[in-house]
Amino acid sequence: MQADYRCSIHSSLREKGFRGCTVYECFGAGQKVSQITYDGNDWREHPEIANEMFDVFPVMQQLHEMLSYLDEALHLEEAKPIHEKLQAAFEETESLTYLNPTSIMELDIPAHRAGVNELLLQTSELVRRKVSNNKQANKLIRGRDLIGAKLKGADLKGANLRGALLIAADLRNADLRMSDFIGADLRDANLSGANLTGSIFLTQAQVNSANGDRNTRLPASLKIPNHWLI
Repeated sequence: MQADYRCSIHSSLREKGFRGCTVYECFGAGQKVSQITYDGNDWREHPEIANEMFDVFPVMQQLHEMLSYLDEALHLEEAKPIHEKLQAAFEETESLTYLNPTSIMELDIPAHRAGVNELLLQTSELVRRKVSNNKQANKLIRGRDLIGAKLKGADLKGANLRGALLIAADLRNADLRMSDFIGADLRDANLSGANLTGSIFLTQAQVNSANGDRNTRLPASLKIPNHWLI
């Protein structure tokens, strides 16, 4: 069983008045830095480590983000052909999170991320190839600016939405099954009645930043935010 690298605090940020923070996910990096890297030492009580700790955290956040996506990929039936490579990448990435602060800050994160990203791309293709002939979904190029896009009821099964800007997009009743949401910006997107079952690399923070209702269908690992039910 792989560890759970998702952070649960984001589910309550909106209710506490930090609506904008719902788009940020630390993937458990904060706990790792404070409890493991610095052995429970708090920067408030030890101000001499504050600057270093603040430099270590963003590196750790990226490592934990990769761990979260690799962990999800390892649980996907479609990714079995590359399971050994995914497992090796997971173990290597996890080992990096236990380095000392100096070693963590010296890591070549872009190079490591490139290797992990290649495996995540392969995973995405394996999942989405079931519906690879979906012409409407194929038009949505990854990273595309879809701010405010009118996509109500659209058939977007298997869409590659990696890095897409979907801010305030109308996705009501859209079919988003088996779509790749890694890095997609869903702030204020309307997912009411949309079907996102089987979608991949979608985080709770992304869901929390969007709007929807009790009829929105999410992957089993995610839950409907409280503000969708009001």
